[in-house]
Amino acid sequence: MAVSKAWDAEEGETAPQSACAWPLEEGFRPPFLLRGRHLQSMLASIGLRRGPIVRRAAPLLADQRELLLDCGDGVRLQCLRSGAGQGEPVVLLHGWEGSADSLYVLSLGQQLFERGFDVLRLNLRDHGETHGLNRGLFHSCRLPEVLGALRALQRLTGRSLRLVGFSLGGNFLLRAGAEARTAGLDLARIVAVSPVLDPHETLLALEKGFRGYSVYFARKWWRSLKKKQLAWPQDYDFHDLHGTRDLRRLTSELIGRYTRFTSLDEYLDGYSLTGHRLEGLEVPSTLLTALDDPIIPPEGLARLARPSCLDIVVTRRGGHCGFLERLNGPTWAERLVVDELTLKVATVPASDAAPAEEVA
Repeated sequence: MAVSKAWDAEEGETAPQSACAWPLEEGFRPPFLLRGRHLQSMLASIGLRRGPIVRRAAPLLADQRELLLDCGDGVRLQCLRSGAGQGEPVVLLHGWEGSADSLYVLSLGQQLFERGFDVLRLNLRDHGETHGLNRGLFHSCRLPEVLGALRALQRLTGRSLRLVGFSLGGNFLLRAGAEARTAGLDLARIVAVSPVLDPHETLLALEKGFRGYSVYFARKWWRSLKKKQLAWPQDYDFHDLHGTRDLRRLTSELIGRYTRFTSLDEYLDGYSLTGHRLEGLEVPSTLLTALDDPIIPPEGLARLARPSCLDIVVTRRGGHCGFLERLNGPTWAERLVVDELTLKVATVPASDAAPAEEVA
């Protein structure tokens, strides 16, 4: 069906003129003051909400134990586990330049912890404070090590895994689901919130859209690159690129210097979900996205493979990983995830936090 321009008129913007092959989910109806897509997107991560969320997540954080996962080929990734042995394991994966302590991860993690889940908050390479764990630089095509981390967690828990990812994390987990059979993974369910669909379109949206997003991501990326250089000074020197805020140029330079990709297009194609990428998906999966997402253009939905196990939920509003109905409290997306994952499990008292351990 065609998406009408009228619904976004009060913001002074028009909705994307996209053909939507799925009925719109009308259950998410934010109040007038929270309807703006930029406001929804920014509130998902900015510090305004951190205090209340961190306070609510205190039990989750008090119970967490650091795990260093052996992902194969000498790669280690960090995972923070809360509720060890409580119930069904759920892996939460943040977006690009987020971390296991991102607000949306902590908020959802606490809700799942309260319901008796074994909550596993995974950090991608060079995210959080893990820049010294691995010599190689992070890029979005490092799927093999994420598969290795999931295998390590599967061995550790001895159970089927449930996966929830946000933005780039959702992209990684849907790709993992498509390769689950060949990767030897037993996955019960995947939920991807605002996943990157077509990286070409996302990069263009960052370049052509509200400048605040490109500035925000460039600033966070530079902070990460400085940490990487500090951890591996013999391998990295980014001084000649310092100050570059052009995401396309910076991506192209780093890909050319530190990976085997022959072009930026080849790299972006490497982690796209469009085309045939999801044809092999056999895991029951839900993809949640908003038509007004300023970073993930909805046009990519029409180019996804559509296996019968994939349920696509499209809302009119919500921005990027937003879906806020109020400033405090769980978001609509978090409630959807909990509904998807909730099982009848008994709550087990939290144990004392313990030091990190290596997990093969």
